[in-house]
Amino acid sequence: MAQALPQPTMDSRAGVDARLQAIDKLEELFNEVVREKARHRSNIALKRAVRSWRKGDLAKAGQWALKATEADSENPKAFHVLAMALERMGHLHKALVTYERAFELDPQDPELLINLGLTAWNLKLTDGAIKMFRLYVGICPDSPLGYNNLGSSLADIGAVEEAIEILRAALYQMPEEAILWNSLATVLAENSRADESLIFYEEAARLEPGFARAYHNLGYAYQHLSQLDKALSSYDKALELVIDPAERIETRHSRSICLIGLGKLDEGFREYEIRNNERFRCYFHHLIDAPRWHGENLRGKKILLVGEQGLGDEIMFSNILPDVQAAVGDEGKLQICVDPRMIPLYQRSFPKAEVGTYDDRTLIDDNGNKALRLVPFASKGNKPDFWAPMGSALQYYRKSLADFPKKEFLVPDPVRVSAFREKINALPGKKVGICWRSMLMNDKRAKYFSPIDAWGEILKTPGITFVNLQYGDSGPDIARAEEKFGVRIHQVEGLDLKDDIDGTAALCLALDLVVSAPTAAAHTAASVGAPVWLLSVGLGWPQLSTDEYPWYANTKVYWPEKFGDWDAVMPCFAADLAAFGAG
Repeated sequence: MAQALPQPTMDSRAGVDARLQAIDKLEELFNEVVREKARHRSNIALKRAVRSWRKGDLAKAGQWALKATEADSENPKAFHVLAMALERMGHLHKALVTYERAFELDPQDPELLINLGLTAWNLKLTDGAIKMFRLYVGICPDSPLGYNNLGSSLADIGAVEEAIEILRAALYQMPEEAILWNSLATVLAENSRADESLIFYEEAARLEPGFARAYHNLGYAYQHLSQLDKALSSYDKALELVIDPAERIETRHSRSICLIGLGKLDEGFREYEIRNNERFRCYFHHLIDAPRWHGENLRGKKILLVGEQGLGDEIMFSNILPDVQAAVGDEGKLQICVDPRMIPLYQRSFPKAEVGTYDDRTLIDDNGNKALRLVPFASKGNKPDFWAPMGSALQYYRKSLADFPKKEFLVPDPVRVSAFREKINALPGKKVGICWRSMLMNDKRAKYFSPIDAWGEILKTPGITFVNLQYGDSGPDIARAEEKFGVRIHQVEGLDLKDDIDGTAALCLALDLVVSAPTAAAHTAASVGAPVWLLSVGLGWPQLSTDEYPWYANTKVYWPEKFGDWDAVMPCFAADLAAFGAG
């Protein structure tokens, strides 16, 4: 389940391929005397493939490489070039199979090992990728490519210390290699050490001034350190230098989030549309039989808005639904597509709208894994005139901070609100809901959330009784808090915090206050008008360069100057909560 704060990861930017090195070596082969006629015909086609590649015509390069394989089915170089063309055109599964055929024919080709490993890595076959990179290091111990990709892929599976040691040793051996400085910096930045990563990224850029990826990643580090102006400058520099189309898309996406975080909303939300590019790594293929909406007049029209990116963002982007409801008028129709758990809450909140859910699928074909989103209720005889991802409406309705109404926009069940209020009124003091982390946790996501141990000073606040809003398996954390701090976090019996979003919304409004990390629970509470204090790892882009979440009626955000420095921010948070408890 996605949450608002975390910035894009470096996964898709850490690997470095060997395409150009492979092409250079292929050109050397064309001057060799080829005795076998089949190989000769194959190499003639291959030469044309390479010429097309250098002209940027990947489709033609692939066609000629295919002819080369047909002329000689034992020519490993032909399969290698065909695989490279397939990969660049986005046909990852086809590319992997073709690389594997080339590997069968020539397992000692070092550039093939790199490219095969990188394709496997992009398909999340990380163990196989690591095997290829280790083989490459064994064959080419003086090349930085193997160490770079090996270190980055090891970090990807959580072997951070091994990754750092491999990259550090390689840097001692090859201190002039910019990609190694960049890769070590990325491992540090991805593991809550963004401040340490700066000097390594800067050294990478100094050694290779045209290294676009180093500037992109430098922007990523600055963004995590809440230095958004420096981050934006770094992204701009990266866009001046970047050549690879996929890397340009990633850089534009990172830059758009930075713009939004700086409060430059008009440009930021327009640029944020890059997430809907088919080459974007998190792209969803929406199978909807209707044209995309690009700001056309909606009066009297039927428009479908589809939630995106996880529960927290679905709720946050729903800020614009009242505007769209007004835009279609009484003659039109708003269709809202959200997580099935939210249908009762949204249908009550927008009684004139039609609310339904999506059906997500994964299509596995020769071109890779595709994430598909179908919307069955808005099809056939109930097709809309237009459709759009919910966040795409922001560029039309939220061009500046003044456009945010700062009002609640979701309406919980008033009967359940009263019932919860009556139930928790028996507890002493102020009743404060608490949620300290996301439900989906792994090594990379963990850095965005403080552990329950860090909440000790807050949990011991006089005059406060805490009520659990932590969805998922919160039992061990709650037991630890009681054992370590002597504080009980009360559970509301019979309420499924994970699946009963309507009930959670009602409970949040019955409480005096909600304190939370940036999670779906925080967004749920804020959307119905409950006062919410958020404890954030750093300056989050949803703050829009403020000390609140302007999307909602009553929020306040606490964050440390240094990314993840919980010890620095907790005392201030605890002091304000103590004042609230005593008030």
